[in-house]
Amino acid sequence: QVQLVESGGGSVQAGGSLRLSCVASVSTYRSYCMGWFRQTPGKEREGVAAISFGSSVTYYADAVKGRFTISRDNAKNTLYLQMNSLNPEDTAMYFCAADFNRCGLGRWNYDYWGQGTQVTVSS
Repeated sequence: QVQLVESGGGSVQAGGSLRLSCVASVSTYRSYCMGWFRQTPGKEREGVAAISFGSSVTYYADAVKGRFTISRDNAKNTLYLQMNSLNPEDTAMYFCAADFNRCGLGRWNYDYWGQGTQVTVSS
């Protein structure tokens, strides 16, 4: 029902910014929550930020609060993650996810996943 394609990753120096995008192809009119997750080799995938369908509720991991901003444009079926003040600890593969029933930062909440976009932050 949902296909997700991320873009916007790349390499940046510490203190820099990147904006990730995720375009959703959705074959239903049901509302859905969307989130961003990240993963580094050997570690579990962790929630970064999530947003409800109407954008009224957002969730952020403590590690990114005040630096990252999640937003969505439902008219464009697009999810965004503005990442500012990046540091090397933010280096990871970033994944977009969606779910029709639940929301939040738990990866088990989500049934649909993109392929990921790499973010590398150098010191």
